[in-house]
Amino acid sequence: MTTMARPTNDMSVRRSVTVKTNAEHAFRVFTEGFDSWWPRSHHIGKSPMKRGVIEPFVGGRMYSEQVDGTTCPWGQITTWDPPRRFVFAWQITHEWGYEPDLAKSSEVEVRFTSESDGSTRVDLEHRYFERMGPGADVMRTGVGGEGGWGGLLKLFAEKAEQQ
Repeated sequence: MTTMARPTNDMSVRRSVTVKTNAEHAFRVFTEGFDSWWPRSHHIGKSPMKRGVIEPFVGGRMYSEQVDGTTCPWGQITTWDPPRRFVFAWQITHEWGYEPDLAKSSEVEVRFTSESDGSTRVDLEHRYFERMGPGADVMRTGVGGEGGWGGLLKLFAEKAEQQ
């Protein structure tokens, strides 16, 4: 597994990781297996996170189930193209709350590219922070930092390479 941050001239956060598995498997682990690698500390629910879910279709919800029985939405699938890519609205405010208005949500695209050696490069771009209005820089800094997408992609890669 290798990871790298790519320089950016806009507000987007871009991270990449290469995993030693094929694109189909990588896509499945990222989406169907989301709950197996996503950390329980990363949620916006009112009680501890029990399970993370990605519904595999355009319009599908991304949400967490909480131990108190509630669900907490935090994203919506806008493009679904397995095993090549998917795009989702990041419906989380800079104050780490739910944003129901898609027009005020940033966006995340995850691309899976097969490499000649059988590995897969996974490129993630989190963009359109400006839609969030005041506080956009706070979110950009949060998802671009150590606890953000770089660390999350490492957790994903470890799980993808285990299976």
